[in-house]
Amino acid sequence: MHIQIASVGKLKEKYLTLGIAEYAKRLGPYVKLTLTEVPDEKAPETMSPAEELQVREREGERLLAQLKPDAHVIALALDGELWSSEDLADQLDKLATYGRSHVAFVIGGSNGLAPSVLKRAQQKLSFGRMTLPHQLMRLVLVEQVYRAVKINRGEPYHK
Repeated sequence: MHIQIASVGKLKEKYLTLGIAEYAKRLGPYVKLTLTEVPDEKAPETMSPAEELQVREREGERLLAQLKPDAHVIALALDGELWSSEDLADQLDKLATYGRSHVAFVIGGSNGLAPSVLKRAQQKLSFGRMTLPHQLMRLVLVEQVYRAVKINRGEPYHK
């Protein structure tokens, strides 16, 4: 299976980079993992709703350009479905079983995802109603993908 995590912005914090690298290494024997970063749009702190939408759309165009046509896209969004780790494992297992071997998770920037990206997605996933920094979300997501792989393989992993 090919798992892609496409996200807006460059990862800057070393602790996040090291954490993601660790889980990417652990995933190596099981899946092909691709981490794709697109530049975030420079924007002022305060924006009108129209300006915010423009920022999301420009970032969205960059994200969409990185997605393969055959990818099953799962957008991370506050209004997405709430899955347990077991639910994520089940979703990935079903996708692999039914020939959807390329799964792309998409993480927006600080203003969220563009409507065009949400429209491209087959599913929306939420990690809860709390707002997390999008850079931290990458680490949480890659850990959960690793956990899902371990669940599907019936291998132990700490709880």
